[in-house]
Amino acid sequence: MELIVTETRIHAPLQQCFDAARDLDLHVRSLAHTNERAVAGRTTGLIESGEEVTWRGRHFGIYQHFTSKITAFDPPNYFQDSMVRGAFRSFVHDHFFVRDANVTVMKDVLGFSAPFGFIGRIAEKLLLRRYLERLLISRGAVIKEAAER
Repeated sequence: MELIVTETRIHAPLQQCFDAARDLDLHVRSLAHTNERAVAGRTTGLIESGEEVTWRGRHFGIYQHFTSKITAFDPPNYFQDSMVRGAFRSFVHDHFFVRDANVTVMKDVLGFSAPFGFIGRIAEKLLLRRYLERLLISRGAVIKEAAER
């Protein structure tokens, strides 16, 4: 299993950052380059505890479906989404929000593993880790921009 940790410092209130991170419409804008769309479950607005969303997007040149569920929810400090169906063997994304002086620190912790045993572990190290880390950093920048507006 691979673990990616990123932090984004946002000059906005805790609740505003928490809401921006779970805003499905903002998620779509942040991943416009993948043509990702919510196609089932909750498809717009702020996702809540226990809700699922199915995404359809193009990653590595292939359109894929990925369903995640909000499996932990402690507003405005934390939420977790976990893969229900998708291409990964496992995929759990923890979102933490902490106030530090005059900023909110948004910390993303993503644990994932690929299928296909040894071949999957090679893909995790050589391809998936860097790709997913870039997505998290890019998405964090979009959340920061939206929350600071």
